[in-house]
Amino acid sequence: MKNNNHSNPYQKELIKRLHDQSATIGIIGMGYVGIPLALTFTRANFKVKGFDIDPEKVDKINRGISYIKYLDHQRITQSVEAGLLSATSDYADVGEVDAVILCLPTPLRDHREPDLSFVTGTLEQILPYLRRGQVLSMESTTYPGTTEEELQVRLEDNGFEVGGDFFLIYSPEREDPGNPHFQTSQIPRIVGGITENCLEVGEALYKKVTNRIVPMSSTRAAELTKLLENIYRAVNIGLVNEMKIVADRMNIDIWEVIDAAATKPFGFTPFYPGPGWGGHCIPIDPFYLTWKAREYGINTRFIELSGEVNTEMPSWVLHKIMDGLNDREKPLKNSNVLVLGLSYKKNIDDIRESPSVKLMETLKQKGARVHYADPHIPVFPRMREHYFDLTSTEVTPANLQNMDAVIICTDHDAFDFELILQHADLIVDTRGIYRNEYPNVVKA
Repeated sequence: MKNNNHSNPYQKELIKRLHDQSATIGIIGMGYVGIPLALTFTRANFKVKGFDIDPEKVDKINRGISYIKYLDHQRITQSVEAGLLSATSDYADVGEVDAVILCLPTPLRDHREPDLSFVTGTLEQILPYLRRGQVLSMESTTYPGTTEEELQVRLEDNGFEVGGDFFLIYSPEREDPGNPHFQTSQIPRIVGGITENCLEVGEALYKKVTNRIVPMSSTRAAELTKLLENIYRAVNIGLVNEMKIVADRMNIDIWEVIDAAATKPFGFTPFYPGPGWGGHCIPIDPFYLTWKAREYGINTRFIELSGEVNTEMPSWVLHKIMDGLNDREKPLKNSNVLVLGLSYKKNIDDIRESPSVKLMETLKQKGARVHYADPHIPVFPRMREHYFDLTSTEVTPANLQNMDAVIICTDHDAFDFELILQHADLIVDTRGIYRNEYPNVVKA
């Protein structure tokens, strides 16, 4: 890591403002990462300016309304009324903030290649408004080298001296949406800087809003750390999903096996199978590394294999549905199928990369009449790649009895699983809700 002049006046002034909390924080991308981060900074009495290209999101924030179900309206309202939080779609206001934090999507293209267009496109738009003495923090998950190759180059091409009059860091988000046990401020913060001066500014940026800073030797090391965290989960999810298929063929209950293995006090961490993987991280982030590794002539076989297993899980569930219907002498075509849970995990409204949506599309292609129930998502939202003109079905005895199959994809606490057991003719359970054997339950 390059060492810049420690008498740097830009660095000293910026660190001072961050330490005394007189700095204004700009967060670009007010979604599942950006809003919790903004509230973490306002709780520490920083002023926060949120930026988003969606005018509806901007309007709701400025009116103190949360459009993320698990975030309490009151937290946003209090921050807005205290004058600590505001939002805008005008990037010209980037010049007014001291820190610019990028919380933007980093999806995959059709052939599992990284798509950095949200990051690079936004940077190009804000470049005219950036000024000397600011820090830019990238929080989006990406492959090692992105901060240097995509951000640093653009900044320096526009006349900034990174580490001198402008500061650049990588500090990956570690959000777990809907998890009440780990708030943003309670999760250690990884920080990597382009130079030592950048790292010092980065530590000052996050010091007031986290319980621990983990300084890294470089932005590349920080980028790889984030990928390792998610690849660890992806590989283990793939392993347990594959074990589920093996156990099913052997007529063994995988949930019983996992519960027993989890009693070992060392050397085992339980992961649980499901209908596939979901969320913005696990189905996407591993392939950022597989793509970059090919540049070094490395074939990341574990990662690729976990991707194959997890991607095929909705197809495995489909076959279980068809088998269950066949046992009742019903074809899938024209059957009424109710998918319980749209979100990729329980008790939230996030459907990004949700296996439920992929399963619904396959069911529709096969001719099924598809319905869904999700108390957190009353109307199916418009997505870039998927859309159903549906509203959430109420889970009542009459509605359950009208369904040929009910698929438990997301185990929301709000669902009455005893009611479902009593009134559904066929239940395909992908979440291990029903541990005992029941004549109307197929374990998937």
